Amino acid sequence: MSIEVLKPGPLSALQDLARVGSQRFGVITSGVMDEWSHRIANRLVGNPADPATLEITLMGPSLLFHEPALIAITGADLSPRVGEQAVPMERPVLLAAGSRLDFGRRAFGCRAYLAVHGGFDVPLVMGSRSTYLRAGFGGFEGRALRKGDRLTVGAGEPAAVFAALADARIDVPPHPGRVDRAIRIIAGQQWARFTDEAQALFLGSVFRVNLNSDRMGYRLEGPGLALRAPLEMISEAVAFGSVQVPPDGQPIVLMADRQTTGGYPKIASVASVDLPLLAQRVPGQELRFERIDLDEAQRLYLARERDFGRLSALIDSLKGPR
Repeated sequence: MSIEVLKPGPLSALQDLARVGSQRFGVITSGVMDEWSHRIANRLVGNPADPATLEITLMGPSLLFHEPALIAITGADLSPRVGEQAVPMERPVLLAAGSRLDFGRRAFGCRAYLAVHGGFDVPLVMGSRSTYLRAGFGGFEGRALRKGDRLTVGAGEPAAVFAALADARIDVPPHPGRVDRAIRIIAGQQWARFTDEAQALFLGSVFRVNLNSDRMGYRLEGPGLALRAPLEMISEAVAFGSVQVPPDGQPIVLMADRQTTGGYPKIASVASVDLPLLAQRVPGQELRFERIDLDEAQRLYLARERDFGRLSALIDSLKGPR
């Protein structure tokens, strides 16, 4: 089964749950920016949580489905439609052969995720199907989609899976980004190296996502954050959500395409449960931070995983034994 790209959108690329285990070789993890939406989309079409989805940024592509397909769209609401018919978000949707999927006005968020039953059939590169855009490998030919591309989908039973799921009550937990609240962080390794004023400003100020932000990092505009004394550091490992502060005092939150190490002091780390919320912020949007401790961050993460586990178990029960 193939999907033809009629229009690619500004940045549509295949991503999965990241290229784990290669950072020691200097290879970044890549992977989806919004893991929650990615996993939900896959489960809604009967896939496991890890096959690649199409990560769609800000404006969607136009895709022609040459054969019947079972899809789900999660994350940002970019007004998907087939012809004049709106495509519901966070639901399995069976498309007939010849269907053209388009996107329109951005109603919420920054990144949508399109999953297809059977998964996108692209080769594994270093254990992952994620697109490493700067290096040009992984995903579909190592790049974002272009007009005329044809995506191959793996074997599956879209009609049978849709029949099992279509009439069921599948309550998807609301996306965390739909609530306007602070992004929760825990203190970083160098938190104590920042002045009391800088710590208070970081937690009490509103920051704006700089227009020069991307999958590598979100540059924030706000009050300058000062150190107690000059600090020279040896580069050390960084994680998704590490908040570095370069000499200009303007924080940078490292994202999915972050480098493998960094030498700037880290004032905080975004709690993993709130990374999807951050990933859906668009350039120019404002945000603020709230400090929690590690125990609370772990509790929130486990609660989210229980929600996902319940949803996943329900879908597996509806599909029945294969």
